[in-house]
Order: sequence, then C-alpha cells, then structure tokens
Amino acid sequence: MSGRVGDLSPKQESALKQIKENLSDLLKPEHDDHFLLRFLRARNFDLKKTELMLRNDFAWRKQIGADTILDDYIIPAAMEKYYPGGVCGQDKEGSLVWIDPVGRSDPKGLMRSLRKQDVMKSKVKVLESMYRRFALLTRDQGRLVDQIVIVFDMEHFGMKHLWKPGVDGWIELIQMFEDHYPETLKKCFVVNAPKIFPIAYNLIRPILSEDTVKKIQIHGTNYKQALMKHIDADQLPVHWGGTMVDPDGDPFCSSRVCMGGEVPEEYYIQDLTATEGFTEASVGRGSSLQVDVEVALPRSAIRWQFKTDGFDIGFGVYRKTGEGRQKAGEMEAVLPSDRVNSHLVPEDGSVTCSEPGSYVVRFDNTYSWTRSKKILYLIEVLQPDAAFHMPKDSSSDDLLSRGDSTTVENPL
Repeated sequence: MSGRVGDLSPKQESALKQIKENLSDLLKPEHDDHFLLRFLRARNFDLKKTELMLRNDFAWRKQIGADTILDDYIIPAAMEKYYPGGVCGQDKEGSLVWIDPVGRSDPKGLMRSLRKQDVMKSKVKVLESMYRRFALLTRDQGRLVDQIVIVFDMEHFGMKHLWKPGVDGWIELIQMFEDHYPETLKKCFVVNAPKIFPIAYNLIRPILSEDTVKKIQIHGTNYKQALMKHIDADQLPVHWGGTMVDPDGDPFCSSRVCMGGEVPEEYYIQDLTATEGFTEASVGRGSSLQVDVEVALPRSAIRWQFKTDGFDIGFGVYRKTGEGRQKAGEMEAVLPSDRVNSHLVPEDGSVTCSEPGSYVVRFDNTYSWTRSKKILYLIEVLQPDAAFHMPKDSSSDDLLSRGDSTTVENPL
C-alpha cells in the first residue's frame, strides 16, 4: 500500500488514527489526513518517531514564523535576484516542476550579501508559497497536487561551489526540507553532472533519507529525453528540452526561473572572516610549514581556507615522491607555490587529486628573512562517493553509468 489517502493497509489506518489521538493537543482543522500521512510515510509509520517529528515541526514553525511568513516577511533583494531556482510548470501528473541552475550560483557573493537566517526564511517562504499553490491547483484541477519535481542543473558547477561555508549552508537547507516538508519531493533529476559530482554528492548523502536517495536520477548532458518522459514540452523551458519561452523569447524563462549569476558588491553586507575550527600556527622567518594530507581515493579533493596576520605568504600543494619530509623541489607540484595576499583577503580553494597518496599543503615563508608569519588554516579532504564511476572522457554524455546508459536511478 502506498500510505496515501484511500490506499492504506489496516496497520497504516490504525497508525493514522493513533497519531490523531496522540497529537490532539496540537492539531487544527487544516491538519488533514494528507498532512499527517506525509509525516507518517517519512517515518515508515513508526508512531513514536512520527510524533517526535511532528512536535518538533510545530515548535520549529512557531519559532521561524512559518504560518505568517507569506504576509509578514520580505525576501531580500540579493536573494530574489541571485539565488537560483523557480517553478516553471507541472509534470504529467500535476506535480510542480522546480528548475534549479545551481551551477550558475555565486556561493561567496550570496553569503556576503545574506544573513543565514534570511536565506532560511526566504526558502521557507518559497515552500509555504508552493504549498498554497498546491491547494489552489488541487481545487482547480480536480486532482491532488502535493509534490514537486526538482531539476538540478549543474552546468558550470565547479570547485568554487564546494567552498565549505556555502556547502554547510546548502546542507542546512536540505536538512530543513527533509525535516519539515517530508514527502514533498516526488523526483529529483541531476543534469549536466560534472566529474566532481561524486564529491558533492558524498557531502550531502549522510543527511538524505533512503527514500529521498531512491528518488534521485543522475544524468550527464544527455538528459532531455528523460525529462520529457515526465514533463510535457509546454511545461519545460526550451533550454532544458521543452517549448516554453518567456514573452521576449528567453529560452531559460528567466521571469520564472532565477538564473543566479555573480552577486554585485553593492549587495555585500558582511565579510567572511570566521575562523572557527581553524588551526593556528607560526611560520618562522626563512622557513616553511608543511601540513601532511593523506588522500585515500582517486578524484578526491583537498580543500583549504587560510588567512595570515599582517603579511603575505607563499602557498602550494605537492604530492610526495618518497618517505619522510621532502623539500618542495623533491616533490611533484600539484599546485605550484605562489605568494598570496592572505593578510588582505582570506584565501580559499581546492584541488582535485587524480590519484591517492601522501600530499603536502605547504605554506612558504622562505623568501622572508626578517619576519615570521602567523597563520590560521583549515584543510580538509573531500572524498568522492565510491559508488560512482566517472568515465575518462569528461565530455561524454553519459557521465555516470550503472546499468542504464544515461541514468543512475539509485546511486547507492
């Protein structure tokens, strides 16, 4: 049985009746069977887990103001103009289609321009607006509309999108969606998946429920036919394989789908100098600091953030060619050393390691014989999901392959 209204087993019927009794102190008329069954399905009809989830949800909604957010919260301009995504139509069964061109986002610019709470509240407002739209479409079309199909377009997605503060913020949004809007996702298409996708996926996989994982399909550049199986052409912008255009002929339908882009500095309201979790060290005059990093899997990425106090420093990444400490000239240069003004602007970045081994992140102060340098740094290794096997040809239409030539229904 599906666990939906009209398709319940006796056990599921009993759980629905019991959850109503258990939550009688909280439930209002608008909390109908459809609402309760979403949470029950999300917890596999486990009454204790469902009750805890719902009580947490009611407390969270009160704290964030979800019940009145459509009327009393204004989304900041930077979020409205540069945070990618938007609803473009409905799939063949009525579910709303949300296009998210995540690869065109500017994570640093957005974080410089938006407070964390504003991002969260803006997304809640979008979701609450979507739920209001569900109700209107259900009434007008005579069929239940209560889910969305998401198309994540990763064209232009690169290592800058793996910047830690941005990834952490994205994970919080996904967790909020899983905890407070369960069973809203019908299907998720990841399209134009790049070679670094296994790393990105491995960062968010731990917070995804098994049910969500089963809803994910991953494609390279050959994805349009798969979308058209689920979405009629007139409900999908031309750029993604449909026939929909804006009145001015825009194939992206930018009036409906925000395309992101670089956030102008005029929107910046904060710098990004937080150093929580960083290691503090001193690099002596005429010397260097070598931080050893072990990479276990090919195609892993070494990610770094650092800042210096008062003066610049040299920075490079190397792969060891022997045992013990080696000089820079004795190692293989993955990222040749260069002086950076990390005393003026905090430095961050990442590099993909094509093969496993012992690597060194090197802070070079050998050129300075008069000053030692104080440095704060954070270095991490991001591993790819071992279930994905990327082809040698990064331009291949079939970027991820397991069984089907273009799709991985369940990547685990």
